[in-house]
Amino acid sequence: MEASKKVTLTGGIAISFSAILWGLDGIVLTPQLYNLDVGYVVFILHLIPFLLMNIFLYKEYNKIRIFNASDYFTLILVAFLGGALGTLSIVKALFLLNFEQLTIVVLLQKLQPVFAIGLATVILKEKLQKNFILWATIAITASYFMTFGFHLPNFKTGNNTSIAALWALLAAFSFGSSTVFSKKILWKYNFMTATFYRYGFTVVFMLIYIVIFSKFNQFKETTNNNWLIFLLIAMTTGSGAIFLFYYGLKKVKAIIATICELFFPLSAIFFDYLINKTLLSPVQWIGAALLIFSILRLNIGKPRSVMKKF
Repeated sequence: MEASKKVTLTGGIAISFSAILWGLDGIVLTPQLYNLDVGYVVFILHLIPFLLMNIFLYKEYNKIRIFNASDYFTLILVAFLGGALGTLSIVKALFLLNFEQLTIVVLLQKLQPVFAIGLATVILKEKLQKNFILWATIAITASYFMTFGFHLPNFKTGNNTSIAALWALLAAFSFGSSTVFSKKILWKYNFMTATFYRYGFTVVFMLIYIVIFSKFNQFKETTNNNWLIFLLIAMTTGSGAIFLFYYGLKKVKAIIATICELFFPLSAIFFDYLINKTLLSPVQWIGAALLIFSILRLNIGKPRSVMKKF
């Protein structure tokens, strides 16, 4: 029993720390790259970790011989949704806010399980949780009040918060969809294989972007501080946090992992206040609390497959 508790504690600490790293990334690190093109940023954010993975996971290339057409199709979807589109969307949202109201973007990303659970019922044929519609509706409503308060959205005022919120929702949908397709890969292969090829295919997608839109000049625009941030993300909040997260996930129950993940939005609120002196309004605090509570309720009783961020 004591050994089991120790394993659970270790896993919980690992997940909590990875969640804090994601909060640090969204508030402190990624916004420091605002002077660069969004697509270029996403390209480098995946290229550096992928190059590092090649040092330790080069044997994963052996899987190419056993992948079938379905495997390739699923991996491409995971890379496109979770790597390219999802990351592009969340980075675009963070850049639009100019270091203001960054917490809103991070919290809106917590809508990811709503999309993941819904899509899992269609794609993975999983049984829909009781009261899913209720808690999903509450989560979406809470996200609205957290973003706009008691006001109607006005896209003509020049305020980027509304546009950033839409990009954050697209990111939540993309990451949620990626989670579902990732599960299909994880039925056959371990998480190291899935992570390795997700980053690899994403690098290919974003390299195509760099070529089509002629963004090679961005290398000259990248400052020494930018490269330092890229390396920090690669070693900590990027692939480092993902591996740490899965290490912990193997050791704890799903509901414990869900609770530990709440350190993500909580740390974002803390870092946003500490670094940017930003505080949510009372109605935004209520919306944030309802969003977190409804997402927690959605995760209770669900299988591990659709709960986890990939």
